Amino acid sequence: MKRVKDWTFSSVILSIVTLTGALALQGCVQTTQEEFREANTGIGEDQIIAILRRASLTTENTEQAFLDCITQRTAKGRDGIDVISNQEFIDAFYPWFEARTAPIDIDELKDLAHNDKIKDRLDTLGIRYLVWIDGSTKRINQNGSVQCAVATGGIPACFGFLSWRAESVYEAVIWDVERNISVGKISSESKGMSFVPAVVIPIPFIARTQSSACTSLADQLKEFIEGGQE
Repeated sequence: MKRVKDWTFSSVILSIVTLTGALALQGCVQTTQEEFREANTGIGEDQIIAILRRASLTTENTEQAFLDCITQRTAKGRDGIDVISNQEFIDAFYPWFEARTAPIDIDELKDLAHNDKIKDRLDTLGIRYLVWIDGSTKRINQNGSVQCAVATGGIPACFGFLSWRAESVYEAVIWDVERNISVGKISSESKGMSFVPAVVIPIPFIARTQSSACTSLADQLKEFIEGGQE
């Protein structure tokens, strides 16, 4: 293993402080929201919603971590809504929403909703809305690198600078089971730059865009459903 040049303690500390100060305000996230309403909404005390991964033949599947996050966030708080998760819904409606048979657009969902067995099960579970989630988080424009080696004295040390841009873009289409119509859609887009400067010790500044998009979309979903009464 190659060896790197000797660094004095003071120069290392100075470099770390300089980089930390320069990047302390970086790694932040900017989030934007959009909403399109097609009909009024509301939900009863004994009704629940299902948050589902929208089936797609051409785009990347929404991450399970995001589905778990938005399911938990939507159910939390004083304004929380009872939610049945994607996997629980698939199990309850087997085989209609398995990957190979699930509807991929509104027309297919509308046709499927006419199935008497599905209608009865939806009524039994008290499901008022189906919320289709589509989107993903991507890392783009990655630059630089961090390399680690052994410094003088046998101490591991890392040097370099790594940066990347992350984008988390998600959309939710809300389907009213009772009226068999789409009542609207909402979306959340979070962007941010992440950095990992390394002067002996890597110091990551991570823009948590997926977490930000989850919080934004879940709060927006609750407001859309509960605040849309005429």
